[in-house]
Amino acid sequence: MQRFEPVVRESTPSIIAGKLRDAIGRGHIPPGAQLGEAELAKELGVSRGPLREAMQRLTQEGLLISIRNRGLFVITMTDEEVRDMYVARTAVERAASEVILQGGGKDVAAQLQRVVKAMKKAADKGDLDAMSEADMEYHATLVTGAASTRLTRMHNTLLTETRMCLTALEKKYPDPHARVGEHQAIAEALAEGDQERVSKLLVSHMEDALERLTGRDDNAVAATA
Repeated sequence: MQRFEPVVRESTPSIIAGKLRDAIGRGHIPPGAQLGEAELAKELGVSRGPLREAMQRLTQEGLLISIRNRGLFVITMTDEEVRDMYVARTAVERAASEVILQGGGKDVAAQLQRVVKAMKKAADKGDLDAMSEADMEYHATLVTGAASTRLTRMHNTLLTETRMCLTALEKKYPDPHARVGEHQAIAEALAEGDQERVSKLLVSHMEDALERLTGRDDNAVAATA
């Protein structure tokens, strides 16, 4: 009887796509930037074949847009697209929290509390990049805690756009500790098993981020999610 599944090696296009996704999410390749094939191939040390395949994947994911006779460009998210992304995130994370609380929620809450501590340390140092990394880890931990492959898959499709928004959000908080407090409150409500409070705090958290990004309050997140 076979004890292990064969090790699946990540393909070169997949590795390249991952590097480009990360660079786009972190703002190293900014919104609206054109991707030069020759320049990228040289910088990454790869041939153009796998690079083209990687860029095609990102185009299918909606992170790149092809403009005829001009080339490939990183998407620029409009206010409505940002709003739509937060609607989707709110729906996924509220659903995840409901599933988690069906099993108690204390274990996941403890994991979230550990991430909050890392976020606070980053805030104390003024390390905004580390804060955003902890922010991403926090929400990924919340969704993964539901042990739902479909919710996780849905959340994963939003990760790069989320990272793009977090990069923009870094400059929108006069005091980075405000972000820490919001995440701490959600973790505490989850530990207490208070689904109604968790849901309200998640919606409030998303609405606050949306308002900071777009410059307007948008209660549609709560209404739609």
